[in-house]
Amino acid sequence: MKTLRILAPALAALALAACQQAEAPAAETAATPASATEADTAQTGLAPAFTLTDAEGVQRSLADFRGKTVVIEWTNEGCPYVQKHYSTGAMQALQREATADGVVWLTIVSSAPGKQGYVTGDAARAYRDTHSAAFTHLLLDPTGEVGKLYGAVTTPDMRVIDPEGRIVFEGGIDDRPTNKVEDLEGANNFVRAALDDLEAGRPVRTAFATPYGCSIKYPEEA
Repeated sequence: MKTLRILAPALAALALAACQQAEAPAAETAATPASATEADTAQTGLAPAFTLTDAEGVQRSLADFRGKTVVIEWTNEGCPYVQKHYSTGAMQALQREATADGVVWLTIVSSAPGKQGYVTGDAARAYRDTHSAAFTHLLLDPTGEVGKLYGAVTTPDMRVIDPEGRIVFEGGIDDRPTNKVEDLEGANNFVRAALDDLEAGRPVRTAFATPYGCSIKYPEEA
């Protein structure tokens, strides 16, 4: 069953105006916990099936990881909000923590050819080393089909999927919706919290946070 969140028009406008190439950083949107209804939806919705090609040219399907916890991260190396998490090593540290616990971490690039963040070929194969990343696979989504399937709107935009294939968290990575490195200190990382809840056998306490960052550079975006 597809789980697509319909964002308010104001939020959509902010997201689509965000982080254009050679422009100022995106407008900020607050990351906020879900209402009870949003939490229920997120915790019962099955993650849509997909297959994408990874940086090495191998096809990877979500079904390959059934029975494991999966994190999906939408990224764009040119986005200052992404750079905030990568330049400090914060994202890589979370990736290492998660994968050391057996979590599958799928980083997806949904930027279209010619758009900010698009990678292919040697650049895609070198992505892990270039960014000292610790994801399980880098997946390429140049048509934006999978990003749209999941309702991803920004970079970063996160999903946590439990071993039964349910989306138990989606949205902004933390509660500091800025591109300022100093704001990482003391931030509440919702992905880490969701993984901790799953490991402890607890319901995920924050199932949704409003995504913030640069708009995903889908093909139709100007």
